[in-house]
Amino acid sequence: MKELFVLLKKGSMSALWASIMNAVIAIIKAITFFVTGNVAMFAELMHSIGDAANQLFVFVGSALSKKAPTDRFPGGFARLVNLVLLGSVLVVGVLAFETIKEGIHHITAPPESGSWFWLNIAVLGVAAILESVVWFKAMKEITGDMGDETITGFKIVTESFKNLGDAKPATKLVFLEDMVAASGAVIAILAIVIGTYTPFHSAEGYASVIIGLMLFYVVGRIFLDNAAGVLGVSDEDMEKKIGEFVFGEPQIKDIRDLMVIKEGEELHVELKIELDPGMTIAEADDIRDGIEKKILNEKGVTEVIIEFDEDDQVQNWKSPGKENG
Repeated sequence: MKELFVLLKKGSMSALWASIMNAVIAIIKAITFFVTGNVAMFAELMHSIGDAANQLFVFVGSALSKKAPTDRFPGGFARLVNLVLLGSVLVVGVLAFETIKEGIHHITAPPESGSWFWLNIAVLGVAAILESVVWFKAMKEITGDMGDETITGFKIVTESFKNLGDAKPATKLVFLEDMVAASGAVIAILAIVIGTYTPFHSAEGYASVIIGLMLFYVVGRIFLDNAAGVLGVSDEDMEKKIGEFVFGEPQIKDIRDLMVIKEGEELHVELKIELDPGMTIAEADDIRDGIEKKILNEKGVTEVIIEFDEDDQVQNWKSPGKENG
């Protein structure tokens, strides 16, 4: 039990706070839906329940993925966060389906505009603000991981979108879900206004369908990313970056193989390099230590495996500015 609490402290705090906030929002929306019966509020309720559950899963998964390797699992638990996220998308998928189904029912049989207009607007307005705060915190986490302290103000928004693909799995989920949550609340507000003040009473039903489709987008994006993570996807950008500075070392004749594998939030590097066959073991060891230290300084890299081979006079790694032996 003590080990569990230690691991939970290492979990994604943004996911934990997002889960707590969305749980509170879900309770408020549930009370409002049962009072008003508003279908757009129902869609937002389903969305908030899905967000709260998912982000709690992410928090637990990100914490357990930090567990040290054991004799039974010598490869560690880094990919556990990907497995947890694959399970969590099932919850969102079911909620998305129910949201769309309720919206279609509202479109085919739209009710007359109801009362409680200002209550619905107030609740959705508060929800939009709170979810935007969580969304912005996820943006700051993404840009913070970039290590560039000059990113401030509105630049945080633009840079977070540009670098979303490189975000940690937990942060990416929080970003996507609260992006849809904040925009979904705005869509629901517009639908309630249109349904109340125009003859287009089915507007709330269309809003519910749109929100459901947005949820399915999150399901698809998270599923594809984490399915790749479970299988062990390569990080091509990091492979190129590491290859360039390794091949730039004057003692390195060639790079035979280079793989950078993503495992959860960690990167594992396997490198096979060619050296001059006349080099001593001590010289080769010094080169290994220097390269390993450089690679471990790269963001996210936790393990480096380096193998040596003698130069075969056939260049495998192509890089401008340096010719083979």
